[in-house]
Amino acid sequence: MFARFDCQAVLKRGALVLTMLSALAAPALAAPCGDDGAGFSAWVSDFRKAAAAQGISARALSALDNVQYDTGVIRLDRNQRHFSVSFEEFIAKRVGAGRISQGRAKLKQHADLLARIESRFGVPGPVLVAIWGMETDFGANQGNKPIFQSLATLAYDCRRSEFFTGQLLDALRILQRGDLSLGEMKGAWAGELGQTQFMPTSYVRFAVDFDGNGRADLIRSPADVLASTANYLRGYGWSGKSWENGANAGALAGWNKAGVYQKAIAYFASRIAD
Repeated sequence: MFARFDCQAVLKRGALVLTMLSALAAPALAAPCGDDGAGFSAWVSDFRKAAAAQGISARALSALDNVQYDTGVIRLDRNQRHFSVSFEEFIAKRVGAGRISQGRAKLKQHADLLARIESRFGVPGPVLVAIWGMETDFGANQGNKPIFQSLATLAYDCRRSEFFTGQLLDALRILQRGDLSLGEMKGAWAGELGQTQFMPTSYVRFAVDFDGNGRADLIRSPADVLASTANYLRGYGWSGKSWENGANAGALAGWNKAGVYQKAIAYFASRIAD
């Protein structure tokens, strides 16, 4: 999924648009890429045509009207560091006493909601609350960066063009189906959205309307946030009630591939369930 796109093998822009239009069922659009901003405007123009052919409305595509190549996003993408710290160092920063106390309070506050979610999706409340706390401090730090500029920049960039082109297309689908407004579609620098930081493709695949208001709102609705997170974990194979001693490791790996992160979720869940 994260393999580098081979820019040397890319076809000329005009010919590639035809390929994009023919692959209507593909989850991600093939597209020309670039290593600087020189070809960005032409790329956006081609992408809009291909997205329209996949059923994206002109209204939704207007989200791309003012996007620009974002060098800041490229810098962040190039400077990611994998979790190389020890488990002890990681939880000292991410699962301190204050957050554990908040987690216990959230578990109690949303006890009825979490029980209904577990009944439907099979994922225990402590795991969901732990993820909620670790991702955005229970919704307090969701990010405030307009995601269409980030996603368009990363989709055009050669490093992970195919992956982010699919994410950009699904972000437009979220907007088109009315889950979020354009102004609400702000998040982290790589396009993550909501209180548990869903990438757009995960949003389209797993987000659910659990509060019954007609839209899956992962920005403001704790019911939708927690139920969607449970649906995500179930989609990656969650089974049973346990998260300890390696239980459901595969589902947690579906959430985050870093072993230290998976272990921290289990640790946090156990502490708030005490």
